[in-house]
Amino acid sequence: MNDCLAVARALSDENRVRVLMFLGEGELCVCQIIEVLGLAPSTVSEHLSILHQAGLIVSRKEGRWIYYRLPGKDASACVAGALSWIRKAFADDARVLADSRALKKVQLRKKEELSACCYKS
Repeated sequence: MNDCLAVARALSDENRVRVLMFLGEGELCVCQIIEVLGLAPSTVSEHLSILHQAGLIVSRKEGRWIYYRLPGKDASACVAGALSWIRKAFADDARVLADSRALKKVQLRKKEELSACCYKS
């Protein structure tokens, strides 16, 4: 029960739902997520931590970059159900569609070029 409650709490924030929606388009570097959300890196980090703890996203580190994606087939039934519901519920949402357009522009840029959101080594 606690796992499902953690998922429900994680879904209670618009920015976290936005992250899940654009991660549905594929793996992203944390600096790309920061750029699309337009929030402070520390705020985005907190959102990503909550999503990660709930099992809604997974991460990997490659050099100085941290990448996030949705979990695969090993996701719990609660997580898989929540992600399916979110994708259906917000598929035509204006904010989600705007994020998708913004994401396409951000993905054309090199990570090193993104504004102060990229972590320096």
